[in-house]
Amino acid sequence: MKYILVMGASGDIGQACVKQLAREGYSVYCHYHTNRQAVDTLVAELSCQYPQQDFFAVPLDMTDEAALPAFVADLFEVNGIVFASGGTVYKLLADTTPAEMDRLWQVHVKTPVRLCQLLHSKLVRRTGSIVFVSSVYGLIGSPMEVMYSTLKGAQLSFVKAYAGEVASSGITVNAVAPGAVDTQMNQALTSEEKEELISSIPAGRLAQPAEIAASIVFLLSDKARYITGSTLPVTGGWQV
Repeated sequence: MKYILVMGASGDIGQACVKQLAREGYSVYCHYHTNRQAVDTLVAELSCQYPQQDFFAVPLDMTDEAALPAFVADLFEVNGIVFASGGTVYKLLADTTPAEMDRLWQVHVKTPVRLCQLLHSKLVRRTGSIVFVSSVYGLIGSPMEVMYSTLKGAQLSFVKAYAGEVASSGITVNAVAPGAVDTQMNQALTSEEKEELISSIPAGRLAQPAEIAASIVFLLSDKARYITGSTLPVTGGWQV
């Protein structure tokens, strides 16, 4: 049985990913920071549906670097990692505080990279897979989300560099770059803003979290063993 660590399992894409992994027969470590209730509910539901698999709720504040060794020590087997944690700061760069920059850096780049370091030996033993949930903004950038775009781009550069470094060890490293997805991150949009956004998408709608999750699960699967260092845009034709 394969064990996948899903960072950000309390979010919309993270939850969709955990559910699809469960259906495919994986056991899952479901990471959360503050939204314990959502993950506890998810773990209880999946444990009933799939009693032969294991589901664990694993807490971590991704800005607390000192907590990482203990977090990793509690993971007894890891075949893959999904980095779906995130969040953005929607404001002008001139108005973005150093504290906001630091938090985004830690959540999107530093802590994921540290986890790749700390889990390397486990992944090598299992010819593991790593998937980052990046963003189309990591490819093209976005005004008002300059730091978010910058760090999503950094994720994509890390994917390319690290994939080349660990390919001979049997580890694959890839990313998905979603476009506009129907998640809580977009709930702040007014109805007019949402309609304008949808009108700019050739597919004529927002992506559903399950569609992003399907791409992630594919990249974790044995069918994708020869794919590494790649970014898969899942955008409905938006911003391409």
